[in-house]
Amino acid sequence: MRVRSVIAMLAAVAAVLPTSALGASSSGSYEQIAWVRRAASNFVGAELRGDGASACSILNAPLRATQRHRTCAQRWDARLARLLREPGARGRLRRDARTIPSASVVVHGNTAYISLPASLMGGSNRFLWTENCWMLES
Repeated sequence: MRVRSVIAMLAAVAAVLPTSALGASSSGSYEQIAWVRRAASNFVGAELRGDGASACSILNAPLRATQRHRTCAQRWDARLARLLREPGARGRLRRDARTIPSASVVVHGNTAYISLPASLMGGSNRFLWTENCWMLES
C-alpha cells in the first residue's frame, strides 16, 4: 500500500471518530496521532507474541543493527523470552495494549511521545519520524 493511500485512509477514519477517541489531550494531526498509536500497538503486540522480528520492524535503524554477531531479531527474541517469564509482564503489556487507543500522544516536529502505564522499551516511549513512518527510539 502506498504511503499516500495509507495517509488518506487514516484521515478518513480520523474524520469520523470523536475527538475523545484520539485523545483530547493529544497534539499533532489526526494522522500523526493514529500512526504513533499504530506503531505502539504493533510493538506491544510483538512483545506479547514474543516476536523479536516484528518488534525490530518498529525500531529506529540504529537499534536494528547487528551487535556482537547477533541480529536485532535474535536479541529481541531472547529479550522477550526473558521479559515474558517475569511475573506480571503479560499483564503490563495487556494494560498498555488497552491504553494505547486513548493514550495521550504529543507530536513535535519529527518526534512523538505516547503516554502509557509502562514504558515500551524501558525508556521514554519516544518515536522518531523516519523511513516514512514512526519508529520507536530509545
